[in-house]
Amino acid sequence: LVMTFHRDVVPGIHWLEYAYTNQYLIEDQDRLILVDCGLPRSYEPLVKAIRELGRDTDAVSDLIITHGHFDHVGTARRLAREWRIPVHVHRDDAWLASHPYRYAHQNATRFGVPLRHPRSLRLLGRMAAAGAFTVRGVDHLDVTPFGDDALLPGGAQVVPTPGHTYGHVSLHFPLRDAVIAGDALVTLDPYTAATGPRMIAGSATADLDRNRASLDALAATDAKSLLPGHGVPWHHGVAVAVDRARQTNG
Repeated sequence: LVMTFHRDVVPGIHWLEYAYTNQYLIEDQDRLILVDCGLPRSYEPLVKAIRELGRDTDAVSDLIITHGHFDHVGTARRLAREWRIPVHVHRDDAWLASHPYRYAHQNATRFGVPLRHPRSLRLLGRMAAAGAFTVRGVDHLDVTPFGDDALLPGGAQVVPTPGHTYGHVSLHFPLRDAVIAGDALVTLDPYTAATGPRMIAGSATADLDRNRASLDALAATDAKSLLPGHGVPWHHGVAVAVDRARQTNG
């Protein structure tokens, strides 16, 4: 498995991709804020990325989770215990972050869509090799729940985007003209291997209609850059990405 690390994908935000899953490091004066924390075997790539920034792990002060799925909380338990940092999760996903395989999904089976899209099996295989089946949820004592109007570290403004999960949030950084969208809108669907702005298939989305409605909140940010949970960043306007996703997902 190969780590991809891009500094300043937007000014002051660094993008780490490992096993088709994204994490972001936010510069906040002398601190780093981590948004999402990938799969278990992304721990060493994360440490390497931090050192490429000329920092050490003690520079990371907080972890913010966009949603509680296993591929976004994979190292959260370890980071909370070893780095002694708070794990910020929306209150409606706090339980899921502690039980990351107990997620709702609109499709009757989680495996039907990948079997109909065999190109996705390579992606899902890479995720499995990175520990997708071995995630331990965050200890509930280490979770710091927040609400829709929370003021989060690093200047992150909460944009409620439920649907992919019931407590899913995106994070707007107005001064950086960027939104970290988690899995509310991605440019790669691991379950179909389809690329371009889109919602993730019902194999891993709790409520596709609510997810579709949440796209309005993303577009309302009017940000230039969208940083997804899977796939490459999009720098052509979040509203344009939302329009593309609506066309793709119907």
